[in-house]
Formats: sequence, C-alpha cells, structure tokens
Amino acid sequence: MKELVEVIAKSLVDYPDEVQVTETENDKAVVLELKVAQSDMGKVIGKQGRIAKAIRTVVKAAASKEDRKVIVEIMQ
Repeated sequence: MKELVEVIAKSLVDYPDEVQVTETENDKAVVLELKVAQSDMGKVIGKQGRIAKAIRTVVKAAASKEDRKVIVEIMQ
C-alpha cells in the first residue's frame, strides 16, 4: 500500500523527491501518512478534496483484496 500511495503522489506533484510516506500499524488499521512539499499540498488535495478522496478510494479498493483497513492521512 505504501508504494501505491508513493507512485500516485509522485505523479501529481512538482517535487517528487519530497514525497514521503510513512506506514504505521495499529490493532485496527494501517495508517499511511503522506507528506509533500508545501507548494504541492493543493495538487494532492485538489478542489474540494476530490483528489485526496480519489487516492483514498484507490487505496481502500486495493486493501480490500487483503482484508485490511487502510487510512491515508495527508500531513503538512
């Protein structure tokens, strides 16, 4: 899942070298924290959060094959 989020985020931003995805796992879910350059935040979130929602939907669909719950958080 981590690699999937990285690939999607790097294709959207102007500074792909600054994309960082950290994965933490707790008892209920896997949490993926996405960090990008400040100037790229709008590109990752999109108008009214549409791109962020699309990223979460794709990751959720991929995680459903493995019966895991994955949460994608976009950090500043």
